[in-house]
Amino acid sequence: MLPRVKIIFANGALGQVEAMADGCLGFLALGAKEVEGDASFKLGKAYTVKKLAGLEALGVTAENNPNLYRNVKDFYAETGDGAELWIMGFAEASTFASVLDKDTAAGAKALIRAANGKLRGLIAFKTPAEGYALTVKNGLDEDVTAAMVKAQSLGEWATDELRAPIFTLIEGYGFTGDASELQALTTMEYNRVGIVIGDTMPNSKNACMGVVAGRIAASPVQRKISRVKDGALKPLAIYIGDQLVELADVETIHEKGYITFTTFVGRTGYYIADDNLATKVADDYRGLSNRRVIDKAYRIAYNTTLDTLNDEVPIASDGNLSPAWCAALKSDVEQAIISNMTANGNLGNDPGDPNDTGVECIIDYKQKVHSTSQLAVGLRVKPNGYAKYIDVELGFKAA
Repeated sequence: MLPRVKIIFANGALGQVEAMADGCLGFLALGAKEVEGDASFKLGKAYTVKKLAGLEALGVTAENNPNLYRNVKDFYAETGDGAELWIMGFAEASTFASVLDKDTAAGAKALIRAANGKLRGLIAFKTPAEGYALTVKNGLDEDVTAAMVKAQSLGEWATDELRAPIFTLIEGYGFTGDASELQALTTMEYNRVGIVIGDTMPNSKNACMGVVAGRIAASPVQRKISRVKDGALKPLAIYIGDQLVELADVETIHEKGYITFTTFVGRTGYYIADDNLATKVADDYRGLSNRRVIDKAYRIAYNTTLDTLNDEVPIASDGNLSPAWCAALKSDVEQAIISNMTANGNLGNDPGDPNDTGVECIIDYKQKVHSTSQLAVGLRVKPNGYAKYIDVELGFKAA
């Protein structure tokens, strides 16, 4: 070999971290139609697309799959090309309750497994067969009500078994248009489930799920999808039943805990009213924004502490944990949260206080791990506050 000078690039000193797929969602398209051809859309198979053209490449069109096509189109209208979207179609006879059942191997569970933990949320909508016997209960297709408990259990299964927490939004299929008939979701405890009411077409039984999903995917986890500063949604008209949103009783729908739409005097366009999930007002995770924040922290904490599983744990002379070891693990967990969340504005830390990172990891060194094999770690993250109600006192200035 000839004499030479070789310079090797060092890597890892900057401490940069790979961006997490916070907006990666899965579409559950009930009543989708298969498309003929080897590389075409098939039911029960997981697909990933990053733009509307990716769906079109599978042979899906506005003619053969109008509901699926328009939801994907609406999704990318909000996010722009590049957002990763997972899709799975199901037969016309499928119900929300059956597809979202954690015990249905070929249901949503199959899409979650195919995505290998990437999915942060599921978006469910359907196109039943002609002659579908719509049974209305509390102002909606009774399948919607039956599906909520299934979706909550599915989210808990994904969290407990896969360590990949998810939420699910279900369209308020078959809404009668009468807000007074709706059941209050604020009496329930489904903090991984939300119901969407409102569509871009009048008298629609569906909801514009692609619009809501697109706003979720385009927003960081801490951001409310109802944030006015992000601008109006892309659709030029959104209806609640047969009425435009501005004429409908959206306040009642919102107060009962549904995700719906609104308008503001002096602003053109339509906005999401709030990010309610189907649970009590006092639930820490009632808002989708808080749900997404805590789920992201969960994933980071799991990934960081996983390296400690079955590892040797040093024991101090008094039989407790080594304080130095506890301090090192505490630092690892906090730094992972800081790098992935605090640095991205996901937490409600004070930007004027360099010591406020928005995260605190607590490990009590007085633990007898050598006899119990159990390690208790406390982790707290600080959420943002949200200006949902603004009162301005206005008067004349005398001088």
